[in-house]
Amino acid sequence: MNTRTPPDTPTKLPGGAGLLLVISGPSGVGKTTITHHVEQQLDGVFSVSVTTRPKTETDVDGRDYTFITVDDFKRRRDAGELLEWAEVFGNFYGTPRKPVDEAIANGRLMILEIDVEGAVQIKRILPEAFCVFVLPPNEQVLLKRLRKRAREDEAVIQKRFAKAKFEIIRAWECGAYDQFIVNRDLDHAVKEAISLVRERMERGMSDV
Repeated sequence: MNTRTPPDTPTKLPGGAGLLLVISGPSGVGKTTITHHVEQQLDGVFSVSVTTRPKTETDVDGRDYTFITVDDFKRRRDAGELLEWAEVFGNFYGTPRKPVDEAIANGRLMILEIDVEGAVQIKRILPEAFCVFVLPPNEQVLLKRLRKRAREDEAVIQKRFAKAKFEIIRAWECGAYDQFIVNRDLDHAVKEAISLVRERMERGMSDV
């Protein structure tokens, strides 16, 4: 059942006490699907990252990413307009600061889907952010999922697999994450994520 509140009556936390949710995980782990379910069920606002990577045929500008030039990205970064940023496989990604600040000030659930280094930056600036990392059951399942997507050749898949293993280790060690979810079954992982975020939101309400 979809319990999303209609757009004209958005869910708000009292007293402007919005929540910043960060969801991370390696490529192929299912984090994007989990993120979309959390957004829909809890009436969240999804942060659209800016990126310099080329737009693919399936990308929708302004929904999946906002596609900008390298020069524009560097200008925004240097002007302090990005809450966090990273370079991944030669492309830049970043989170615009203004929409995040506005959503939190308006008592909304703002959702960021970013990598570990981005989460570390966010937690340093906003320690009250709620950070969740999605894990695969094991490395071989992750490799199988990467191959099943059939988007890239084996060399690129192995490159992503190596990065994923490093990212998982970094996630455990960095101290930025409040919760870890193992995605053995997608439906169960979605329910767990929604439960954890709802619990955190309710705790925030009780603190107001």
